[in-house]
Amino acid sequence: MAKEKPAPAQKTFTLTNDQTGKSVKLPVLDGTIGPPVIDVRKLYEETGHFTFDPSFTATGSCKSRLTYIDGEEGILMHRGYTIEELTKHSSFLEVAYLLLYGDLPTQKEFDAFEHNITYHTMVHEQINYFYRGFRRDAHPMAVMCGVVGGLSAFYHDSLDIWDPKQREISAHRLIAKIPTLAAMTYKYSIGQPFVYPRNDLSFAENFLYMCFALPAEPYKINPVLANAMDKIFILHADHEQNASTSTVRLAGSSQANPFACIASGIASLWGKSHGGANQEVLEMLDEIGSIDRIPEFIKRAKDKNDPFRLMGFGHRVYKNRDPRAEVLKGAADEVLDDLGIDDPMLDIARELERIALQDEYFIERKLFPNVDFYSGIILRAMGFPTSMFTVLFALARTVGWISQWKEMIEEPSLRIGRPRQLYTGPAQRPYVPIAKRK
Repeated sequence: MAKEKPAPAQKTFTLTNDQTGKSVKLPVLDGTIGPPVIDVRKLYEETGHFTFDPSFTATGSCKSRLTYIDGEEGILMHRGYTIEELTKHSSFLEVAYLLLYGDLPTQKEFDAFEHNITYHTMVHEQINYFYRGFRRDAHPMAVMCGVVGGLSAFYHDSLDIWDPKQREISAHRLIAKIPTLAAMTYKYSIGQPFVYPRNDLSFAENFLYMCFALPAEPYKINPVLANAMDKIFILHADHEQNASTSTVRLAGSSQANPFACIASGIASLWGKSHGGANQEVLEMLDEIGSIDRIPEFIKRAKDKNDPFRLMGFGHRVYKNRDPRAEVLKGAADEVLDDLGIDDPMLDIARELERIALQDEYFIERKLFPNVDFYSGIILRAMGFPTSMFTVLFALARTVGWISQWKEMIEEPSLRIGRPRQLYTGPAQRPYVPIAKRK
């Protein structure tokens, strides 16, 4: 009888306290791919010390099977499929299924999923009256925070987070209804009537229809725009444990309902350092103003003493290339060629792109055009105002947020999130009555 092979020894990381000389061994955990992590969960119990990692840039906050990023190599994968393959062969709804359930669907599974999403796109008629409480000039993201959070007041039958069926219904409702709410937010901001969704259109087609159709005339679907919109949705579907995703997970760890959790993600995404980047690209192009002023701004960008920065170039995570940008560059060219738009701002963008891809200064520093640069160009060409850019980002990212939330809720070891701190305030001191304070 053959002997069983011994289990591989647990890898450990030894930490030594220079003052006491005492050492502690911490387990080292391996993922499928990517760097190993040091498990510090028992560090405080065994040593009386916390770790200190502001912004959590070196901390793995959870286990996840959804998305993998290798910033050095420029790799983005969902459930093992590269973003290049998904945008070339798949659709947003198929990627949504993949993120939610772990595998690409069969035709039968996809048909059922598509049907569920399509037939959940209508929102409760009472929600229409919510919009009347907002000023017409309110930022669309402010409106989205309110109306998405308010969904829990209408759908009481899917708020039990421990019921797998109710979790699934909530996920389907959010993926289906947020495009409708986003379109309603846009229509409200420009004073046009709301347009109800159509069940005969694809996900991207339906969204464009709800945004740009008018009751007075038929709306013609442009397949080039619908294809580009679908690609934008795929490319923004999930991006690992970024600020808004971590916000959703932290809110969800308190057992908040899924609608409230997604509203918290929308609020986090609203920040200029997160979801507002493509809006900043257009604001930068507006500041440049004309092609003949580009050399002046390129010179300023190279001057470390000048506060001006070229927005939409380089990336916090991707150090060699942004794989999403390469996909959107092709889509941007298709959209601009199809529409034949004579827009000076888009001409500026194309010239900036040309310079950035050829100038040694940008090449050496890896300041390549990123996904925000191209998505801003496409969305402007489609007719969206810059204030709507982050809303579209939230629309796409909802599937990632709800998939991350679902994965977390189904984790047996779920506990409420509770980061610690390094306290640097005053030590205990006596209270002095106000009459005796100097």
